[in-house]
Amino acid sequence: MSRIVVLGAGIGGIAMAYELRSVVGRKADITVVSNTEWFHFVPSNPWVSVGWREAKDIKVHLPETLGKYGIKFSAAGATKLLPAENKLVLGDGSEMEYDYLVIATGPDLAFDEIEGLGPQGHSSSICHVDHAEEMNRKWEAFCADPGPMVVGAVQGASCFGPAYEFALIANADLRKRKVRDKVPMTFVTSEPYIGHLGLGGVGDTKSQLESLMRDRDIKWITNAKVERVTEEAVEVVEFNEDGSEKKRHTLPSKLNMFIPGFRGVNCMMDETGKGIEGLCNPRGFVLVDDYQRNPTFKNVYAVGVCVAIPPVEQTPVPVGVPKTGYMIESMVAAVGRNILHQIEGREPTDRPTLNAVCLADFGDSGVAFVALPQIPPRNVNWSGEGYWVHLAKVGFEKYFLRKVRSGSGEPGYERVVLKALGIERLKN
Repeated sequence: MSRIVVLGAGIGGIAMAYELRSVVGRKADITVVSNTEWFHFVPSNPWVSVGWREAKDIKVHLPETLGKYGIKFSAAGATKLLPAENKLVLGDGSEMEYDYLVIATGPDLAFDEIEGLGPQGHSSSICHVDHAEEMNRKWEAFCADPGPMVVGAVQGASCFGPAYEFALIANADLRKRKVRDKVPMTFVTSEPYIGHLGLGGVGDTKSQLESLMRDRDIKWITNAKVERVTEEAVEVVEFNEDGSEKKRHTLPSKLNMFIPGFRGVNCMMDETGKGIEGLCNPRGFVLVDDYQRNPTFKNVYAVGVCVAIPPVEQTPVPVGVPKTGYMIESMVAAVGRNILHQIEGREPTDRPTLNAVCLADFGDSGVAFVALPQIPPRNVNWSGEGYWVHLAKVGFEKYFLRKVRSGSGEPGYERVVLKALGIERLKN
């Protein structure tokens, strides 16, 4: 019986484990390895940060849940990956061998690359549920004694939607508390323009997001590189389109939240601090071919944020490419079938569509976009806004958590959203 290990237990890892159980069935022994016993629904973190959700609402205990479906689980984490030897070194010192490996770790959060950035410094994060809980404690204190606020995504970030979500959800919550007038807010982003999203914009996201932020009295700085975060301020360098320095800003801040730069997790790195040769790029993101398989190690696949995808275009400040839930679902479906093909002695044939669907909730409104494919030029290039996006995001949260708890292999909620928007289902 083939031994398949899924490294990571986030949205990609859990979806991958269930997909493998559904597609491969009992032809394989499936084990999920994570550094925590808990799954949490990352897209809900902005709500947790302002107290609209509690952490327990978006968490699922994995050992008992996965065990119901014959999927083994280890919370020891991995400290080293040895792809040439087909094994992992786990956090408890033991080794785990595999016939096939699917890497779904998500990113390491590179707070240390900017002085004062991150929960251990002078800024907050919503990238992890623990960070969001800590942000909520700061949020309550801030609302009792408000002041200037800075929100954004730093150089090297590759997930911009949550930064916009937090800024606009924070705005909505401050208005509910009737203290918005006491909070000057600035949005700082490495994007070349508002609504770029690491995708070169989708549909009319530039004008839509600019209009939403203008209506809500949120100022912005684009082409921005965050140099330092202190207790009292955020120091930012703004660049021109040609990459030359335009202006330096010192933004007073009593509370701030930044999406950090991303890189590969520690077990993807070699002794020099660069990604494992042949497996990863220097930043530690996993190299894959058209079938989501690593070109060097033919029994290793990757899905989700840990996958290396080159930027859409060159920008004055480095901007990464996001991996949305619909894209991850497409990767997961392709990998499940390709591993089955290999087990049966055939070559992989399935390719992910790499389309992007995003629901960004702003509390009292929201923006949705569809990019088919994600990288331009596109067959579908659409964006829309309205309160319906908020309702759709709430529905997505409930649907996915139910899916994790039930072990369902049914199509994802975002595919349902596509149908509701009148966009035909695309072949994975």
